[in-house]
Amino acid sequence: MTAMDPLPPDRLALPRSTLQTFAAERDWDQFHSPKNLAAALCVEAAELLEPFQWLTDDSSKSLSPGQITKVREELADVFLYLIRLADKLNIDLLDAAEHKIALNGQRYPVDKARGSSRKYTDL
Repeated sequence: MTAMDPLPPDRLALPRSTLQTFAAERDWDQFHSPKNLAAALCVEAAELLEPFQWLTDDSSKSLSPGQITKVREELADVFLYLIRLADKLNIDLLDAAEHKIALNGQRYPVDKARGSSRKYTDL
């Protein structure tokens, strides 16, 4: 990208704005501290795990339509809380994700990490 190129559109602007409006209309901003949002995010992530509980690795790859619906809803909850938390902390999620992917590329070089589940400190 050069100085003359336009900035890419903020792909999270619409859901972020929608969540801001949703919370404001209900006077929920008072409850949306970073701590509370992080806690809610963890709760939703735990709920995401529920449809997979007790499944084998193979059966977790072929969920029923009802299970897919539940996973879809919980993924959306996690995503929305993540957007809201990042908004409250003024963190650009897409920038943070791109940075983390680059960092992981350095931590897990292909020649050392391929086929291994070990942490980068143990490679």
